[in-house]
Amino acid sequence: MNYLLILAGIQASAQVETPIVEEGAEATEISLNFIDLAIKGGWIMIPILALSVIAMYIFMERYFAIRRASKKDSNFMNRIRDYIHEGKMDSALALCESNDTPVSKMISKGIKRIGRPLNDVNAAIENIGNLEVSKLEKNLPTLATVAGAAPMIGFLGTVMGMIQAFYAMANAGNNIDVSLLANGIYTAMVTTVAGLIVGIIAYFAYNILVAKVEKVVFNMEATTTEFMDLLNEPIK
Repeated sequence: MNYLLILAGIQASAQVETPIVEEGAEATEISLNFIDLAIKGGWIMIPILALSVIAMYIFMERYFAIRRASKKDSNFMNRIRDYIHEGKMDSALALCESNDTPVSKMISKGIKRIGRPLNDVNAAIENIGNLEVSKLEKNLPTLATVAGAAPMIGFLGTVMGMIQAFYAMANAGNNIDVSLLANGIYTAMVTTVAGLIVGIIAYFAYNILVAKVEKVVFNMEATTTEFMDLLNEPIK
């Protein structure tokens, strides 16, 4: 009988003490915000952050520049045709200058070459078109470089973090503690994630801009063809 009472007392004391341990475990939970994680990534996060700023600047600057270049006036070529048929070259040039787009600059160069052989006119328009496309693609190679370099720098941080963790493990000997490995593991994981995030965003941004440039180039080629057909029309 006494033996049963002792067992009952032990079970009761265990049930009372269990919530206390759980409350202590909950009280020691650790939460990290974005800044804390970035700091734990170490100095390798600095070049990754710099690449993210460069990528954002290039994307925003190129996006609005290409958007301005892609403006299209549906009546532009109709008015150019009317001016040329009427012999009003000055009015046609003034219309091109007022638009200030790659297409208008190409047509302006073509109007200035009217009277010369058509091959010379076409060559002059193509030269201006190549220059305008080059302006539109400004800094796009840099954005592509960021897309490839950011993950590589993140992987570099991963290797450095793992080296740091193994070095701490080797120095600890038989007294290995998880806290000794924490800094190296944080560096390894955080830099990898940061590099991949910046690289993925830069990759999508690059492809968005390339697609917009190709759309502008297609419009330039279509307008050039229309202008050359206009010069080949018989005079009425």
